[in-house]
Amino acid sequence: MDAEHRSTDTINQPRAFVDGRILTMDAASPQPQVMVIEGGRIVATGERALLAAYPTALIEDLQGRTLVPGFIDAHNHLSIAALHPVWADLSAVTSLDGVRQALGTQAAREPAARWVRGTGWNEVTTGLLLDRHDLDALGLDRPVIVAHYTLHQCVVNSLGLDELGIGRTTPDPPGGVIAREPDGAPSGLLVERAWSAAHARSMAAYHDAGRWAELFAARARQLVQDGITCVHDAACGPAAEAVYRHMRQAGTLPISVLMLPHAEAILAGPDAARFDGPVTGEGDELLRVGPVKVFADGGIAPAMDVCIAGQRSAFGIAFDDLATHVVTAVQRGFRVAVHAIGNVGLANALAAFQAAARVRRDDDHRFRVEHACLASPEQIRLMASLGTVGVVQPGFLEHIGQAVENTPWDEELWLPFATLAASGVRLAASSDDPCAFHEPLRTSARGTTRRTASGNIFAPEQALPYEEWLRAYTIGAAYAGGQEHERGSISPGKRADLVVLDGPLDAEHPPKVAQTWVGGVLAYQPERSSAG
Repeated sequence: MDAEHRSTDTINQPRAFVDGRILTMDAASPQPQVMVIEGGRIVATGERALLAAYPTALIEDLQGRTLVPGFIDAHNHLSIAALHPVWADLSAVTSLDGVRQALGTQAAREPAARWVRGTGWNEVTTGLLLDRHDLDALGLDRPVIVAHYTLHQCVVNSLGLDELGIGRTTPDPPGGVIAREPDGAPSGLLVERAWSAAHARSMAAYHDAGRWAELFAARARQLVQDGITCVHDAACGPAAEAVYRHMRQAGTLPISVLMLPHAEAILAGPDAARFDGPVTGEGDELLRVGPVKVFADGGIAPAMDVCIAGQRSAFGIAFDDLATHVVTAVQRGFRVAVHAIGNVGLANALAAFQAAARVRRDDDHRFRVEHACLASPEQIRLMASLGTVGVVQPGFLEHIGQAVENTPWDEELWLPFATLAASGVRLAASSDDPCAFHEPLRTSARGTTRRTASGNIFAPEQALPYEEWLRAYTIGAAYAGGQEHERGSISPGKRADLVVLDGPLDAEHPPKVAQTWVGGVLAYQPERSSAG
């Protein structure tokens, strides 16, 4: 009998975890000797004598390993990442011949799709620069879009520009850039909100609820293998929300999801009609509405005002509709989560939070800043005073760390994890998958070692201990989602979402996931493991 079937048959029988380290993330019982689950919930923790109260309990021998709460990825684009396997993967393509082969195969695989879509393009790691002429030369008879790995820019061919109504005289949209050739013709590169419309148009072919639900489930099962039992889907359009609700009703959600409502166009402002729908907190433990997602600045073009080697410089894109959207969302009963990478974006987000707090003074606003990559000490202190949660991505040390490590920044702090924590800002850990790797044990290691893709150590004073990252991936992320009463710690009454880790909690040599339990069911155990 396989592990999952065995666990399903015995879900209502007590099960006691013993003989390992139980890291609860609960100060009331930080490291008990025994933890008991029953009916999909944690029912007791305590000393070994606790076993006498559960004489029929099945024993789960941890064999000296570590038991932690299930990981919560507080910023994960599950509904987008789920589609990546059906698009052409350009992440390792380094030549136009490779682009031709990948997109040609994609066009043949989906002959009825209106757009031919590739994803994962990264010109920094591959050296591959693209424009519309390169894509036109492929000879495809449909619009083509190549999405950047950041999901903040793309390149389209000439047919794609025509489909989007973009020509020589088309103005840049507010918050976006249409890159141009010397004669003013669009080059095919669309940045920030200019790309957002193209993304929404090319996604339309994939909104078949049945097919999308299968892809959601497949992606979620991959996350379970890395110990992730809940995600906050960080930009959940109406179509994705509908699929999630269908899956919840059908009982096919492999993990819990907190939906952050957003428009179909990924960087646009909130969908006004959505404000009439279910508000933050509505739903249940498997599917719940989270805060409305709003953007303060760009991702490829974050809004920054910095001092480099004594010279002040300001650049990037700030979205001027931020404050209106934040205040409106709060007025309508929603919490908010604001994307802010640059320090100007962060300043604008904090100003919007202050305005929203004046509108509803007595609420637990639990304002979220998604990313908070660049900040001053003063801004961090203001974050703390507003009770702001920093939803951060330690894995960003890989690419952002490499991009900024050799620049002489005079004042601002990049990826200031330790300063945020020391100032009293609650941290929730996350990946931003598929824009970065998603494995919590691996991303946490970056936040401790501060090692970039170049192998260098960047700003080591901003490192946090490995166990603090595991805390941020559990109770910290639960708090960010308003879920701390149902998950995030090994505490009686909470969901039995659990992860067994094999190996010491060492950032230089991170442990492996030996088991993942979802709602008291053993959902993943690699074949090589003999536990249980």
